Amino acid sequence: MLHYRILPVTPFAQNCCLLWDDATREAVLTDPGGDLDRVFAEVAAQGVKLRGVWLTHAHIDHAGAAAAAAKRAGVPIVGPHPDDQFWIDCLPQQSKMFGFPPAEAFTPDRWLHDGDQLTLGTLRFEVRHCPGHTPGHVVFHQPEAKRCWVGDVLFAGSIGRTDFPRGNHQQLLDSITQRLWPMGDDTVFIPGHGPESTFGEERRSNPYVGGT
Repeated sequence: MLHYRILPVTPFAQNCCLLWDDATREAVLTDPGGDLDRVFAEVAAQGVKLRGVWLTHAHIDHAGAAAAAAKRAGVPIVGPHPDDQFWIDCLPQQSKMFGFPPAEAFTPDRWLHDGDQLTLGTLRFEVRHCPGHTPGHVVFHQPEAKRCWVGDVLFAGSIGRTDFPRGNHQQLLDSITQRLWPMGDDTVFIPGHGPESTFGEERRSNPYVGGT
């Protein structure tokens, strides 16, 4: 069974998550942007064994501490899609620009592509490439648990910004309607910021993509 804890990190209150399989106690961190002492305290509190760092995209609040987290735990970095390499290369500059602790650029141990699968213990996650907020943005869908980690593609009542370099508003809308909605109205999504919601609720009420 899938379990998770949402751990808001950085001044941007970015939803880093600790995910684990109850059967094997194997775990991953998604989008560890910072505040690693607090994040690793939660890992210890849950008594789980970290197996990887999974990234939805490479903005500073999501990936700023990815290299440090991976080194600290001795685990690989998985994701995002190769089109976000330029954002990874810019992590040191991003950290200075936004007043974050120094961030280290890196090359992921595994790039992700649309249709890939990830394994966490007995659980399988489906990877969908959802560009628009960044060109290499991916999401992690666990169908049996009806949960999806969507990064900054979609929020409760809003959508991701597209005014950053290589952002694309129409791409973002297409990612939401063509790749997220088919996962089902009853799928709960965990966004990069703010509270959880369901795809069905956003289809009904989100002012940017409601009715699509």
